[in-house]
Amino acid sequence: MAVLGSGPAGFYTAYKVMKNIQDASVDMYEQLPVPFGLVRFGVAPDHPDVKNCQDQFSEVASSPNFNFIGNIDVGRDLPLTSFRDHYDAVVFAYGASKDRKLGIPGEDNLKGIYSARAFVGWYNGLPEYADLAPNLEAGEEAVIIGQGNVALDIARTLLCDIDRLQKTDMTEQAIATFAKSRIKRVRVVGRRGPMQASFTIKEVRELMKLPSVSFEQISPHLFPPNLKALPRTPMRLMELLSKGSTVSHIEALRTWSLDFFLSPVSFNPVHPSADRIGSMTFVKNQISEGDPFDRSARVSATEEHTLLPACLAFRSIGYRAEAIPGMLEIGVNFDSQRGIIPNDGIGRIITQTDEGVTTLPGMYCSGWVKRGPTGVIASTMEDAFLTAEAITEDWETKAPFLKGGDGWQSLANEVKVGAPRTVNWKGWQQIDTAEKLEGFKRHKEREKLTSVNEMLQALR
Repeated sequence: MAVLGSGPAGFYTAYKVMKNIQDASVDMYEQLPVPFGLVRFGVAPDHPDVKNCQDQFSEVASSPNFNFIGNIDVGRDLPLTSFRDHYDAVVFAYGASKDRKLGIPGEDNLKGIYSARAFVGWYNGLPEYADLAPNLEAGEEAVIIGQGNVALDIARTLLCDIDRLQKTDMTEQAIATFAKSRIKRVRVVGRRGPMQASFTIKEVRELMKLPSVSFEQISPHLFPPNLKALPRTPMRLMELLSKGSTVSHIEALRTWSLDFFLSPVSFNPVHPSADRIGSMTFVKNQISEGDPFDRSARVSATEEHTLLPACLAFRSIGYRAEAIPGMLEIGVNFDSQRGIIPNDGIGRIITQTDEGVTTLPGMYCSGWVKRGPTGVIASTMEDAFLTAEAITEDWETKAPFLKGGDGWQSLANEVKVGAPRTVNWKGWQQIDTAEKLEGFKRHKEREKLTSVNEMLQALR
């Protein structure tokens, strides 16, 4: 079985299939020389416990039936069509590598505007964004558009004390940038109300507990009149939001707020001829459909606008997956509108034919490219297990699969001339050792290598 992608979706699918099917063999392909995807490059540096799943993934990789092929761009370095002739099954688990855009004036031409993916990738050492160089010294006001957990991760990183960051595996380059930050006020803006926000209680609680950071109280009318009548999880979250922070505005060095019922209209320059953001214009929203305290309540724009100062802005409105070159040739019709591979909801890839909807033999998907970029690692695990169970069921019932073969052993000969050298699991372990050694010198867990060249130089 080939697994395209080495993040949680890929590893959890591989783990379950290898557990369910005796002697199952897995080749895992990864575009970077290093594994673990968003666990390495997306999880907040001050959440090391969330990264513990890497230990389980490493255990999977220790099996003699597992093979890691890193630093290979499937679809470009290696034709996707070749996979049909060398595997029984192919699992697409490569996640969502692009971010969604707002499509409003100023977004593409003003400095100081960043996507959440780029900013988080930069401070987590993702090579693609190693040279982002965000300017955190331009002013004191930052605005984050979106109210998910990633938005709160960014807010916490901007607001917390530098000592907290220095103890993490955040890159030294990023720590040096945060040490010079002038940001004192962070607004996290959403288009609906508190009951519809997608952040969770853990992230809010962490922000509320930050030393010397105060929270701007939310207007009571935005909460349901009787919080005790809510189910336990939303009740606890609403109580936490209504209670706020224990740090007063007088003693606070920095402040943050959750601003509701606002949709961005434009990014504005600091002055007419400037090339840097100075403010944002938002339109005020109102509930247009449903109970205002229901999770599914909808909003519509009013005619009222508001201007918020912003020397720095982040859009945190979700990621999106893209098709791999060659998908159409193997019958996979990627849904670019939804950013997913059409599937049966379990993990089998489907396609439309003259006879109706049918599954593609031996073709599966898992994780964000299957269901869209939502949920946490635990939900990705559950989703991956569903895909693995589908593969297991199909194998046990002798459903049609691909041609089979000996996988990478033969496929290696079809890598295009001039493609970079590939990295196996032993190679990743050498990179891992080099990072930990550098981290030890700096009294931290690791110092990540932030370029592919640096990673390859660590190989012996």
